[in-house]
Amino acid sequence: MVKIEHDERIDYLPNQKLKIIQSPTVFSFSMDAVLLSKFCYLPIQKGKVVDLCSGNGVIPLLLSERSKAIIVGIEIQDRLYDMALRNVKLNNLEDQVHFFHDDIKNVVPKLEKGQFDVVTCNPPYFKTVTEKEWNENKHFAIARHEIYCSLEDVIRISSDLVKQKGKVALVHRPERLIDIISLMQKYQIEPKRIQFIHPKKGKEANILLIEGIKNGNSGVKILEPIIVYNNDGTYTEHFKEIYFG
Repeated sequence: MVKIEHDERIDYLPNQKLKIIQSPTVFSFSMDAVLLSKFCYLPIQKGKVVDLCSGNGVIPLLLSERSKAIIVGIEIQDRLYDMALRNVKLNNLEDQVHFFHDDIKNVVPKLEKGQFDVVTCNPPYFKTVTEKEWNENKHFAIARHEIYCSLEDVIRISSDLVKQKGKVALVHRPERLIDIISLMQKYQIEPKRIQFIHPKKGKEANILLIEGIKNGNSGVKILEPIIVYNNDGTYTEHFKEIYFG
């Protein structure tokens, strides 16, 4: 029996197979996390994957449907870590998915360098946090802003954890693309695949997916963009195929 706190609910993930414990007072999973879990490369039968800044565990849960690899998640916030553990139990994934309650800046010596085939991360997007944002909801502030880790921390640690020729996949905001590419190359990750997500046709992209290879050869592919909504507000067929497939 999995304990559910007074402010929590159980939702289905988009595939309608896995369940997830969420709370409006902490931080619910977003479209960004689901798209990253569908975008990134994964070994099918075996291997090791680590997800940084895991929150309540949504990305490791979704990755478990695509791979038999061992999946490790890292989360710094007590409440979210506890939810992640309960989500693993709720979905009977204890043999495959494991979580560590830690700051990502501490995990390289514990997990060891170069041990993972894939590193994923849905990191904080914004560089600074206002006093108002911090006081209103610290859980939201930590998840959204670079309070405990910067973009450079994420990419440096990803480079340390991933194997040679292993893959690192991130979801972020398009305005940080140059920062991401520069930092990836600084830490020997060569960008190989980029995809932009647009809310509607004719609108600027508001989500960026990017994957790089540790010490890979130069050369990047820009994939077909994903348009989320039709003009009438319904999901496009392309988006539905990816998001719910």
